[in-house]
Parts: sequence; C-alpha cells; structure tokens
Amino acid sequence: MRHRVTTNNLSRTGSHRKALARNLACAIIEHERIETTLTKAKAHRPFVEKLVTLAKEKNLHNYRRALAIMGNHEDAVNKLFNVLGPRFKDRPGGYTRILKLATPRLGDKADRAIFEFVERSESEIEVTETTEE
Repeated sequence: MRHRVTTNNLSRTGSHRKALARNLACAIIEHERIETTLTKAKAHRPFVEKLVTLAKEKNLHNYRRALAIMGNHEDAVNKLFNVLGPRFKDRPGGYTRILKLATPRLGDKADRAIFEFVERSESEIEVTETTEE
C-alpha cells in the first residue's frame, strides 16, 4: 500500500529524476551557487544535504557511497570530501539555502531561486561581488 507516501515527481520518470538530482548536486558542488526553479531546489535540497553529511566523515566507505550516489562524478565527489566536508565539519545540518528570486523565468513564468551553500569560500564571494558592481 502507498498510503500517505508523497514524492514530488517533477513530471519526470524515475530515471530522469535520478539524473536530474545527480546533475543538480554536481552543479551546486562545483559552483557552490546555482540558479534553478524553486520546485527543483526544494525537491533536491535533502539530496545535497545528505551528500554533505556523508562527506563530513572522510573514509573510504563514505567516499565509495558518494561515488555510487553521484554516478561517478569524481571531480564533484573529490571537492565534496576535500573542500565542503571540512568546511561544514562543525555544523549539524542546514548546509544549503534557497533564496527566491523576484522575477519569474521568461517563457514559462516558473518561479526561480538561487540554491547555494550557507558558508561559501571568501574567494568566490569576492569574485561574485566584483562582477555584480
């Protein structure tokens, strides 16, 4: 029985949702800040949070689990374990934030959002601030 089992399927098949989750997680790990739709950000936030929690304890078993989950995106998994895991070592959860943008996407009026990590590196923040000015 499937009583009270809710999943946001995003109008996609299971394999398509899995690929979308992997690609969004890879993008946010690589860039530490992405712009996507609000629904996608809300649906995939737990996926990214669980990966960061896995990376907080650096051992071979967790590394292999992350590789299996991410579908062998080795660059993203390496950054996850070498950069993001130590950065969030003392934080008990809540590694990401979702900021809703004011203007919807042109074409289909989908609500947009910025999906980013809470603590970003200073070099990326400086680069972002200089490009905005």
